[in-house]
Amino acid sequence: MILAQTTEQFGSDDQSWLGSAHGTDATETIALDTSTFTPATHYPAGYFKSGIPLGRITAGGKYGPYSDTATDGRQTLVGFLFAAVKAPTDNTRDPAAALLTHGKVRESRLPVAVDAAGRTDVAGSIRFV
Repeated sequence: MILAQTTEQFGSDDQSWLGSAHGTDATETIALDTSTFTPATHYPAGYFKSGIPLGRITAGGKYGPYSDTATDGRQTLVGFLFAAVKAPTDNTRDPAAALLTHGKVRESRLPVAVDAAGRTDVAGSIRFV
């Protein structure tokens, strides 16, 4: 039996939002809740952009885009998507991802802005430069 190998490529990952390598060796493995993301904002090119601010959804423990106005747990910023992740073609799969919870972040380079409340949420673990 011969197994076929396929290679899939999507966009280039822009990690210019990282302020240093500090913390990049200690990311956490998480699951993204695809249904909480907006395609045009969070994955317009078919992949979730690295640097997206994330919050943990209380029910189920998956992660979605941080929003100070959310009421499901995502109103608390917990970290940033470390590397780009291919978005599923439907909303039925929730991909695995890496979460950066400690280090420096170049705020002006993030794909989605973080408000003052979010910066307060991660004070002491994320330093914005």
